[in-house]
Amino acid sequence: MKKKLLLWAGWCLALSAIPVSLSAQSKTEKKQERAQMVKERMEAKDFEIEVRSALTQGGHSIQLSPYYSLTVKNDSVFSYLPYYGRAYSIPYGGGEGLNFEAEVLDYEQKLGKKGNYEIEFSARTREDYYTFHVDVYDNGASNIRVNMQRKQSIDFIGDLVTEEKEPVSKKE
Repeated sequence: MKKKLLLWAGWCLALSAIPVSLSAQSKTEKKQERAQMVKERMEAKDFEIEVRSALTQGGHSIQLSPYYSLTVKNDSVFSYLPYYGRAYSIPYGGGEGLNFEAEVLDYEQKLGKKGNYEIEFSARTREDYYTFHVDVYDNGASNIRVNMQRKQSIDFIGDLVTEEKEPVSKKE
């Protein structure tokens, strides 16, 4: 009787371990798929980052609506980002802030020490000259730093967006 009970308990334990190993395998596969998608986007110079929060020079973190983004497509940048900080010089009427479309200047991309993509480029509008420093990690998490000549710099945290318009680094 004890033998049957032990055998039955062993089978139950073995069967309960199977879904865990399948689940772990699918998580690993998902991570690899994300990393591959990030690599393809970075190599194509065609990506969009949905911004979740802004970090001001004053040390404040501001949570944002999901409608703010930075898009790089070939030789153009489409910036729809909020600005919080001190402006040293602005045009009459307040200006456009960080909402603009411009040509990408001096685009450089390299692989960082942590396996992340480090991207630097600049853009010029009527209002200002912008330098963007973007870090994109394998899971799609992204950091953006924008330096400007006429305003304080500002940082953003966000996620790389897939073709289906879903942030990549969201938890499943």
